[in-house]
Amino acid sequence: MSTKTPESPTGAASAEERSAFALDVEERSLRDAVSDWVGKVRTGDPGALPSVLGLIALGLIFSLVSDRFLSAFNLGNLPGQGAYIAAISLGLVFVLLLGEIDLSAGTAGGAAAAITAVGVSNGSLSDGLPGLMYWSLLVGLLVCLALAVWLKAYSAAVVIAVGFVLVVANFTQYLIPGLIAAICIGVAIGVFNGYLVAKVGIPSFVVTLALFLAWQGVLQFALSGQPVNTSRYALWHDLTYGNLSPLWSWIFVVVVVGGFIAYTVNKSLRARRAGLSRDGLQLVLLRGAIIAVVAVVLTLWLNQNRNTNPYKVISGIPVPAAILIVLMIICTIALTKTTWGRHLYATGGNAEAARRAGIDVTHMKVTAFALCSGFGAVGGILLASSQSSASLDLGSGNVLLFSVAAAVIGGTSLFGGRGRPLNAILGALVIAIIPNGLLLRPSLGAQWQQVITGVVLLVAAAVDAVSRRRATRG
Repeated sequence: MSTKTPESPTGAASAEERSAFALDVEERSLRDAVSDWVGKVRTGDPGALPSVLGLIALGLIFSLVSDRFLSAFNLGNLPGQGAYIAAISLGLVFVLLLGEIDLSAGTAGGAAAAITAVGVSNGSLSDGLPGLMYWSLLVGLLVCLALAVWLKAYSAAVVIAVGFVLVVANFTQYLIPGLIAAICIGVAIGVFNGYLVAKVGIPSFVVTLALFLAWQGVLQFALSGQPVNTSRYALWHDLTYGNLSPLWSWIFVVVVVGGFIAYTVNKSLRARRAGLSRDGLQLVLLRGAIIAVVAVVLTLWLNQNRNTNPYKVISGIPVPAAILIVLMIICTIALTKTTWGRHLYATGGNAEAARRAGIDVTHMKVTAFALCSGFGAVGGILLASSQSSASLDLGSGNVLLFSVAAAVIGGTSLFGGRGRPLNAILGALVIAIIPNGLLLRPSLGAQWQQVITGVVLLVAAAVDAVSRRRATRG
């Protein structure tokens, strides 16, 4: 005699409930996305909200101060005015995520850019650099290469090796190899910083403050007391003042926006097939459509002649804007789509827990500092382009302070564990808007730039501290 176990109504009901619950969790709608965002803000993670509100507020204020602020010519100049701050700030995000600081990023980048300027203008670094400085550069690169290999920062080691070859083979007499060599020198400086912080154990504030001063001296040695004119090199000049042609502007927008939409749609579909949590297809398409509309409108606007002089046409996406967008995408991919990026966030959130989980914390710090100084070199190159010269104070002064301020204003936490590359770009826009708007009203002296920037930074730091406290309580 066989017995048949009756199907439990309760079991059937709970299965249906589980299925319904799974659907709610697995596919996020627009309402869910808004609810999640509001929840993050309430629990102490405002993200880029403060910087966006700051941009809107400053835009409204300066549009009232001068009707020229919202002109196409003026707004088209903004990317070039803030590009060097944004580039350095992008690098600082990696270090700030660890709860560290690099005060030498500006002067290190300035020194690297100055060395390139000397090599290009003199036709040879060995002839252009004074005394034993050329040989000191080669020895320094080899030492940093050895440190990178020892600390298992193999990607940094490859970059430094490329820089060494470019210098030894005298490719630095040509502009593009010279600019690449400057970035490689920046990475080498970052490896040295990371070694002193992670291996020797010197606090990053002390190490980078000392090197902030030292690299200013190296910069002045390299230039032999004479600035180098960079405006005579068309490519270097165009890094700040150039524009993509209208055709290349559209190609750039289609590639970037189209690539983003294709990636997010494919990601949602793959997650659906795998039964994983995902953004709903409607949400993905809506987000992509909004970005596409904004990009198309901006491109149409930028492709119009922005110059008040009808005899010289200025149109197209500014070259520095395109550079920063590409750098931001690369940084975002590195932080969110790689094991290294996940380990960096984990280390910044709790270094001891990350160490116990098997993450090489020393490696993370060294690579973060290497990236920071590498981006510092990019910032130095852009600053030399903006100033039309590699000057004796390249990267010093308020450059580093404004770059740190940009990252913090954008929403990167000073305490580590929270921040995105987009934050740095938005923060740099806030920093760039302040002097831009003030210059339109000469009666407002330069001192107002310092006051307003300081107030904005103080507000951003207060928001960061309050958000962290709320997140801890929550």
